[in-house]
Amino acid sequence: MRRIRIALAAMPAALVLGITQGAVFPAVAGGPTGGDTTGSGTGTGSLNGFTKQVVATGLADPYEIVWGPDDFLWATEKSGRKVTRVDPRTGAKSTALDLTDKAVHTEGGQDGVLGLALHPDLLKNPSDAEVDQRLRIDRYTYDSGTGTLGEPKNLISGLASGSDHQSARMRFGPDGKLYYTIGDQGANQLQHYCEPNRAQRLPTEEEIKAKDWIAYRGKTLRLNPDDGSIPDDNPMLNGVRSHVWAYGFRNSQGLEFGTDGTLYNADQGPKTDDEVNVLTKGGNYGWPYVAGYRDDKAYAFHNWAASAPTPCADLTFSDLDVPESVPTQKETDWKGEFTEPVRTFGTVGSDHNFADPRCGELVYICWPSLANSSLTYYPETGGIAEFRDSLLMTTLKDGAVYRLKLGDGNKTVVGATRMWKAQNRYRDIALSPDGESVYVATDSAGNVRDADGAPATELENPGSILLFSKQ
Repeated sequence: MRRIRIALAAMPAALVLGITQGAVFPAVAGGPTGGDTTGSGTGTGSLNGFTKQVVATGLADPYEIVWGPDDFLWATEKSGRKVTRVDPRTGAKSTALDLTDKAVHTEGGQDGVLGLALHPDLLKNPSDAEVDQRLRIDRYTYDSGTGTLGEPKNLISGLASGSDHQSARMRFGPDGKLYYTIGDQGANQLQHYCEPNRAQRLPTEEEIKAKDWIAYRGKTLRLNPDDGSIPDDNPMLNGVRSHVWAYGFRNSQGLEFGTDGTLYNADQGPKTDDEVNVLTKGGNYGWPYVAGYRDDKAYAFHNWAASAPTPCADLTFSDLDVPESVPTQKETDWKGEFTEPVRTFGTVGSDHNFADPRCGELVYICWPSLANSSLTYYPETGGIAEFRDSLLMTTLKDGAVYRLKLGDGNKTVVGATRMWKAQNRYRDIALSPDGESVYVATDSAGNVRDADGAPATELENPGSILLFSKQ
């Protein structure tokens, strides 16, 4: 039995697996299109010189996929509550971890089995495995003989959870630490509109001593991977050292290290301004006071929880019509320290019409934001020449993968090419070891923009893993 290290985020505390058989379909070719654009659809045949093949189907909302130590794709299934091993050659699926006896997913929620990370030394330094669950972090061991995980040992408990904006991406850094994103839990919007947004709230010394992680919402955390403790070199913020590495995020579903150690982040915007950031120690990225750049374009912070004299509970939430009792603050009114994004998507002027009549009740699908959902660094040694030194970014609403060309020592984004537009919600990417094959996981259900930019509810490849190969 080989014992390897992994980390996996689940919410609140479980994963499940079933054994099924996937299907493989013939590749289909499409003509090259695309360009540096952030607009809506360009058509479903836009493969930019690649072929598309369906590797596996029948997955229940695959959230993260990685290339495993066994040369299989390892996928978390958010609503299926599983960790599934997928043979990339045949599409056959098998169970790696089954926690069906623990409740982790609520119907329609953004909870469930989420992030997954493999320790970079797993092949040369076999050890225990780790599972970072939404309310706890457990260690698991991987049995390569049976292809399963077992022997859980708890590392840390009590992390923030909820039904919205979980984020839950994690990566092992080149420093050996475990990085993990926690969203703002959907505070100040929709069903959570009366909850205060804590993305700027920093933990106190008393909270850290009590292991009360309430202030970790809207943060990127950095943990010691062996016991979940706080690294001694984490930043001091307001005089307190905690797990917090950076803060001021809405829903960071993208987290990735470049080969030079640069840490990239993709954060979903509200109606505008999806962000790509370079994360720095102790950095403040502005949310909820700033979305995108601090430019006062189309976004202001409406603090529903502070409504007065009419209490928030007596109001009906709306993204478009804000009552006078709700305090409103322009981006430039906030004078806090702020680290700008290196690229935004869906940035528009204040005169933009957010109430497109063709969109009806699904008006949010027509908003200019893309709902970026993951980042994958494509190294300079990869087999696809035009992808080298780039980030690949999946999107949910836009139904496309973007290639983000890096520049200035890989610290900026100098170009964005829209790839593989289809009526799919693209969730995550895994690369084969040689970089020749790009595997993309899709949501099982949800809303997306069609080829004309209008809302659509029927997905082309629901709950699948797709393979894109250069022609």
